[in-house]
Amino acid sequence: MTSEETADRIERRREGLSHWKWLTGVWLILTAIIEPVIYFLIWPHLPPGNMTSSARGAQFDMMVLTMIAAPVMVAVLAYFAYALIVFRHPKGRPLVDGPPLRGNLRVQTAWITITSAIVMGAFVFGTYELIVPAGAGGAEGPSPIWTPASHTELPVQVIGQQWIWTYRYPTFGGFETTQLMLPNNTEIAFHVTSLDVIHSFWAYQLGVKADANPGVDDVAFTQTNQLGRITVRCSELCGIWHGAMYGYGEVVSPSAFETWAKAMERRLAPATRLLPPFAWTYTPSANGAGGGYYPQTDPYYDKTLYDQGRSGPEGNLPALRVEKSQRVG
Repeated sequence: MTSEETADRIERRREGLSHWKWLTGVWLILTAIIEPVIYFLIWPHLPPGNMTSSARGAQFDMMVLTMIAAPVMVAVLAYFAYALIVFRHPKGRPLVDGPPLRGNLRVQTAWITITSAIVMGAFVFGTYELIVPAGAGGAEGPSPIWTPASHTELPVQVIGQQWIWTYRYPTFGGFETTQLMLPNNTEIAFHVTSLDVIHSFWAYQLGVKADANPGVDDVAFTQTNQLGRITVRCSELCGIWHGAMYGYGEVVSPSAFETWAKAMERRLAPATRLLPPFAWTYTPSANGAGGGYYPQTDPYYDKTLYDQGRSGPEGNLPALRVEKSQRVG
């Protein structure tokens, strides 16, 4: 290698170090600005909120992942802007190919080390976040590995059927309703199952998601800690009216829930006697919910008649004895 080639190589190295210093400085400044913004301003507004322990955990996890991803995003955008400004081709100069790029052992080693540390850190963090909140609102099957420490949960059975969600409360006589009502400051054990095809119970504000499989008791835990409305959707394609399989619920005070549950137990006692005995799973129907234990329900209107002579909100319940003169609709 001639002295001119050596000098040219040293100059290119100095120039490269200068670029790296500028890029590193810009990256550090922007990262120092955006990280506090994410932590103090964006975190409280990240979904799914903090209505339950699992929702709060999911919000915290999203904040952590966002703070990890933000410096990477800043580095990519900073380099993109720097390249547009510094490395643009000057007008009037001939287009000349740059020097060939060759492997750099230090860069390769640093890249593998840093990315491996991030992946392993995410693995440890994710595992910890699953164990501590008893499954983080995800379904754990009929024999949960991680359970709440209190062991005094309120069981709520979630039944999916084409195309509606219904809920049974075994501690209140096993009545069934389309209303999802939960007491605040309470550990909830959702037991999710299906009467026909595979559905997926997704209670957005609760941070709970569990598949509803026929013949399977899929258990998910969460603890309520905030009053408010709940939106429930099916997140598993389950047939033509999959998009219409949604509903709403509410987290209320413990006293309000107790009053509601006891009133519903008394009101629906005649209908509850017509249901199959409470169990964690029920015999699936080959012809959908209409051909098994439970009558068919249309998601757009309620055609169930009650002994009061009117249609009610419990569209999944079988019709009671109705006199001809009392029938309406």
